[in-house]
Amino acid sequence: MPRMTTEEIYTKLEPIVATYLPEDIPISEIDPDSDLTGELNINSAHLVDIVLDVEDEFNVEFANEDMETLRTMNDAVAIIQKKI
Repeated sequence: MPRMTTEEIYTKLEPIVATYLPEDIPISEIDPDSDLTGELNINSAHLVDIVLDVEDEFNVEFANEDMETLRTMNDAVAIIQKKI
Protein backbone atom coordinates (compact mmCIF):
# COMPACT_ATOMS: atom_id res chain seq x y z
CA MET A 1 0.00 0.00 0.00
CA PRO A 2 1.46 3.40 -0.93
CA ARG A 3 2.15 5.75 1.96
CA MET A 4 -0.56 8.29 2.61
CA THR A 5 0.30 11.94 2.11
CA THR A 6 -0.01 14.43 4.93
CA GLU A 7 -3.07 15.87 3.15
CA GLU A 8 -4.74 12.44 2.89
CA ILE A 9 -4.18 11.76 6.58
CA TYR A 10 -5.45 15.21 7.53
CA THR A 11 -8.55 14.76 5.35
CA LYS A 12 -9.42 11.53 7.18
CA LEU A 13 -8.46 12.94 10.60
CA GLU A 14 -10.47 16.17 10.48
CA PRO A 15 -13.96 14.60 10.55
CA ILE A 16 -12.91 12.31 13.41
CA VAL A 17 -11.84 15.32 15.49
CA ALA A 18 -14.90 17.32 14.39
CA THR A 19 -17.17 14.68 15.94
CA TYR A 20 -15.85 15.60 19.38
CA LEU A 21 -15.83 19.39 19.08
CA PRO A 22 -17.94 21.27 21.65
CA GLU A 23 -21.09 22.79 20.12
CA ASP A 24 -19.64 26.32 20.32
CA ILE A 25 -16.56 25.45 18.20
CA PRO A 26 -17.21 25.31 14.42
CA ILE A 27 -15.39 22.78 12.23
CA SER A 28 -13.84 25.75 10.40
CA GLU A 29 -11.74 26.38 13.55
CA ILE A 30 -9.75 23.18 12.90
CA ASP A 31 -6.41 23.78 11.21
CA PRO A 32 -3.08 21.91 11.28
CA ASP A 33 -1.78 23.97 14.20
CA SER A 34 -4.97 23.74 16.27
CA ASP A 35 -4.30 22.75 19.87
CA LEU A 36 -6.78 19.95 20.52
CA THR A 37 -7.41 20.58 24.22
CA GLY A 38 -6.62 24.31 24.22
CA GLU A 39 -8.06 26.03 21.15
CA LEU A 40 -10.54 23.30 20.22
CA ASN A 41 -11.57 22.72 23.85
CA ILE A 42 -11.64 18.91 23.53
CA ASN A 43 -11.68 17.27 26.96
CA SER A 44 -9.34 14.43 27.91
CA ALA A 45 -12.07 11.76 27.68
CA HIS A 46 -12.87 12.83 24.13
CA LEU A 47 -9.16 12.90 23.31
CA VAL A 48 -9.06 9.20 24.22
CA ASP A 49 -12.12 8.63 21.99
CA ILE A 50 -10.34 10.42 19.13
CA VAL A 51 -7.28 8.21 19.57
CA LEU A 52 -9.44 5.07 19.53
CA ASP A 53 -11.22 6.24 16.37
CA VAL A 54 -7.89 7.11 14.74
CA GLU A 55 -6.48 3.69 15.65
CA ASP A 56 -9.49 2.07 13.96
CA GLU A 57 -9.46 4.34 10.91
CA PHE A 58 -5.74 4.05 10.20
CA ASN A 59 -5.15 0.57 11.65
CA VAL A 60 -2.42 1.84 13.99
CA GLU A 61 -1.83 1.71 17.72
CA PHE A 62 -0.89 4.73 19.83
CA ALA A 63 1.60 4.11 22.64
CA ASN A 64 1.60 6.09 25.91
CA GLU A 65 4.52 8.16 24.56
CA ASP A 66 2.38 9.08 21.55
CA MET A 67 -0.41 10.29 23.81
CA GLU A 68 2.06 12.51 25.67
CA THR A 69 3.15 14.22 22.43
CA LEU A 70 -0.38 14.60 21.03
CA ARG A 71 -1.20 18.29 21.29
CA THR A 72 -2.11 19.56 17.82
CA MET A 73 -3.57 18.26 14.58
CA ASN A 74 -0.03 18.27 13.15
CA ASP A 75 1.13 16.08 16.06
CA ALA A 76 -1.62 13.59 15.27
CA VAL A 77 -0.68 13.53 11.57
CA ALA A 78 3.02 13.01 12.45
CA ILE A 79 2.23 10.12 14.82
CA ILE A 80 -0.01 8.46 12.20
CA GLN A 81 2.66 8.91 9.50
CA LYS A 82 5.24 7.18 11.70
CA LYS A 83 2.94 4.21 12.23
CA ILE A 84 1.56 3.52 8.77
